[in-house]
Amino acid sequence: MGEDEVLLVYVTAATVEEAKRIGRTLVEERLAACVNVLASHTAIYRWQGRLEESAESALIAKTTRSRLAALSVRVRALSSYALPAILALPAAGGDAEFLAWVRAEAAEPVA
Repeated sequence: MGEDEVLLVYVTAATVEEAKRIGRTLVEERLAACVNVLASHTAIYRWQGRLEESAESALIAKTTRSRLAALSVRVRALSSYALPAILALPAAGGDAEFLAWVRAEAAEPVA
């Protein structure tokens, strides 16, 4: 589990369009190798002491541990949510070639 560990990062967004915009930016800026945008779903949660229910979207970004902090900062800057869910899960395994591709595509650009 080093800096090149591959992570799946679950992120919530207000709409599919917002999720696409965030996802596109993460890939363009090499903060993620790939992003999957998930269709609209219902979220049920407690916010500021009240039970809430709303439509939202989500995305799953494939990245590395070394890019997680920068990815999180960028998501917060791009999100319309006061507190977007940003949850990183380690990839416990997977195809070696795919994992290598994620590492290469999410690598910090060399100046």
